[in-house]
Amino acid sequence: MQKLIIQGGVELCGEVSISGAKNAALPVLCASLLTADTLVVRNLPRLKDVSTMLALLKQIGVRILANDTGEAELSAASITNPTAPYDMVKTMRAAILVLGPLLARTGQAHISLPGGCAIGLRPVDQHIKGLQAMGAEISIEHGYIRAQAQRLSGARIIMDIVTVTGTENLMMAATLASGTTILENAAREPEVVDLADCLISMGANIQGAGSDTIVIEGVEYLHGGAHSIMPDRIETGTFLTAVAACSGEVHLTQTRADTLDAVLDKLVEAGANIDTGTDWIHLSMNHRPHSVSLRTAPYPAFPTDMQAQFMALNSIADGIAIMTETIFENRFMHVQELKRLNADIHVEGNTAIVYGIPELGGAHVMATDLRASACLVIAGLIAQGETVIDRIYHLDRGYEQIERKLVQLGAQIRRATAE
Repeated sequence: MQKLIIQGGVELCGEVSISGAKNAALPVLCASLLTADTLVVRNLPRLKDVSTMLALLKQIGVRILANDTGEAELSAASITNPTAPYDMVKTMRAAILVLGPLLARTGQAHISLPGGCAIGLRPVDQHIKGLQAMGAEISIEHGYIRAQAQRLSGARIIMDIVTVTGTENLMMAATLASGTTILENAAREPEVVDLADCLISMGANIQGAGSDTIVIEGVEYLHGGAHSIMPDRIETGTFLTAVAACSGEVHLTQTRADTLDAVLDKLVEAGANIDTGTDWIHLSMNHRPHSVSLRTAPYPAFPTDMQAQFMALNSIADGIAIMTETIFENRFMHVQELKRLNADIHVEGNTAIVYGIPELGGAHVMATDLRASACLVIAGLIAQGETVIDRIYHLDRGYEQIERKLVQLGAQIRRATAE
């Protein structure tokens, strides 16, 4: 087991290159199942979830050639085992994304139900409901989703809730269905658009990605292609928030400001100076941040994946912030750990009231999930003295070499083996 040791209270200054987005990479890798030809995927981040997905696809029968530059060639000419076993799904809920492509391409799929999630329930009922509307026969047996279909048929599907993976799964399945599929109340996230761009390059007929109505005209087959994964907007937001909280100046490259409007607006509200270009963002901050209240909601509103990081910023901000979480019911688990650093936070249901104090103090804390880990890293960078963060394996699921990038900004942070 590893831990991070941070000596806080240091301004952050420098330049960081942003990695490819994990939440875009995982569905794009699954899109390789839709064709017998080769799909080349570039700008893959080196993350635990990505390596797990590659291992799952290999087990299904996909031939994979990957290198250290973030490029992989995937060929699913022969799908020998359309199964996602529990041992893999339990470590990465995004494994459910193989369901739609496998069913559309092979007519069958055997997928373990995702296990529990620390931050709350993430049911897959919308995936199942949509595939059934397209003609799939689905049953739940011994903890597995068993699905089969001769050929999926186009359907009008109105999703009860906005679900990113549900939208992606059904969009992939619909590319090979007979007829037209209309997805209403679809997720609008940039990662959905990135997947649609990949599928279109493979010959899919998709319109409306990025809006709440996506129309897919099914085709007989998809061909191979090449796609570069979009920059990670949450990694981008995390580094910007860290510098805004600690003071300093950062220039982020290989990123996109147009996917982060809500986050950038809140950083400006906190007092940061921000300039942007086509593929860069520059932020400077030379004073204590102002408190910023926020409410999480599906894109283009403020992302739930940035709530924890902003709570760290608000903990030392000037004023009182009211932070409301509407997506996941257990996404305030970082509050108790922040309190160990002397933060003054009160939780009432799905709302946290954060009373900003002048400074935090270092302490020994434990990460509970991916974004809570990022929150504690930012808090440790702010805090006076030493902060030790246990269970940092969560970070490796979503941040590529985060401590190396922070060291580039002058942070005093190192990884060590926990006793």
